[in-house]
Amino acid sequence: MGKSNNLRRAILSLFDKQCLELVDDNKNMIVPWYLMASYAYYEQDNPILEDATFDRLSKVFLQYYDEVEHMHKYLITKDMLEAGTYQGEYPDRVKYALQDLRGSNG
Repeated sequence: MGKSNNLRRAILSLFDKQCLELVDDNKNMIVPWYLMASYAYYEQDNPILEDATFDRLSKVFLQYYDEVEHMHKYLITKDMLEAGTYQGEYPDRVKYALQDLRGSNG
């Protein structure tokens, strides 16, 4: 079980790094990462981000909310970001992107 936990942590660390680098470069990438991370956590019970990274993502999104432009931004409210949770709908595009992310990165 130790090796499995170490592998899981390594994968989460990889996703955390990838997410934060993309979001730092382009704030609009917050939306797909927020939705993918929410879907992975709430619907699949298989997180792609550490809790601290998701919390950071929520805070950054809230800070830049009015500047972020993305076709799925309307699904995420400021109240959700303040609560650090998401209980909305998930577009198929988000599900496929998550599947692709996991397929290419673990």
